[in-house]
Amino acid sequence: MRKTIIAAVAASAITGAVAGSMVQLAAAQQTPPAGPPSEQPGMMEHQGMMGRPGMMEHPGWMRWMHHMHEGRAGGLRAFALFYRPADRQLTAGDVQKIAEALLLWHGNHSWKVADVAENPDNTVGFAYAAPDGTVIAKFTIDRKTGHIARVG
Repeated sequence: MRKTIIAAVAASAITGAVAGSMVQLAAAQQTPPAGPPSEQPGMMEHQGMMGRPGMMEHPGWMRWMHHMHEGRAGGLRAFALFYRPADRQLTAGDVQKIAEALLLWHGNHSWKVADVAENPDNTVGFAYAAPDGTVIAKFTIDRKTGHIARVG
């Protein structure tokens, strides 16, 4: 009786391993070949992330990406209403408002925006200051792209 049970368990393990291998082989053969990237704006970046080596080895990454896209605030869909021009043509007044909005967005009601000035390199500089006027950090915003960079 003992030999029969051991033989049955061994046969079951071998059958399970063979079945698992066949399922993986069938899934690999049914994967469609990659076609040309979509012509829709924004899809190139998404497909580029999927094409990186090792990306599918980390399934948690895909859940995180899905969470960021469809997240609590609606993700990117919430701001799909706004058109992003190639040249934003930001002025010193625009940068002042953006810097103040960032403070409010992060819940900081005590810091102030100071030293807003246009620079000759097509950027606008500004600083965050404490209520007593002490400069905490300095930044620049590219007038064309809106990219923010910390400079001090």
